[in-house]
Amino acid sequence: MIKVLMVCHGNICRSPMAEFVMKDLVQKAGLGAQFRIASAATSAEELGNPVYPPAQRKLAEHGISCAGKTARQLRWEDYEDWDLFIGMDEANLRNMRRLFSGDPAGKCSLLLSHTDRPGEVADPWYTGDFDATWRDVEEGCKALLHELMP
Repeated sequence: MIKVLMVCHGNICRSPMAEFVMKDLVQKAGLGAQFRIASAATSAEELGNPVYPPAQRKLAEHGISCAGKTARQLRWEDYEDWDLFIGMDEANLRNMRRLFSGDPAGKCSLLLSHTDRPGEVADPWYTGDFDATWRDVEEGCKALLHELMP
């Protein structure tokens, strides 16, 4: 089983979008039993909060539910439990590596580093542009799944 943890600052916009897009792609590919996918925050700011309503709406536009998801914080112990940590931006990557005292097993990467246009996933909390975030997340998840497919 491949265990993928999507990570962003608050775990209410980008990383849950990536979590549920990736789950949807995996299910549609008939690979659900081969993956465990979740998401977490590098900060404690939004712990226990649901996915931000505009992010919920963007997922719903594409037939994807994130019902029941609440923000949780990344923990040091997660490094042993997950195969990959997929950050949305450079700050997420720095915070993951700080928490994990580095990245000795090379488990941390940026979502868009798996595409032909590496960079950061647009943060809709600041931009308000959930369409751009959707495009980034969908492209990144498709590319990541392509890399991980057996």
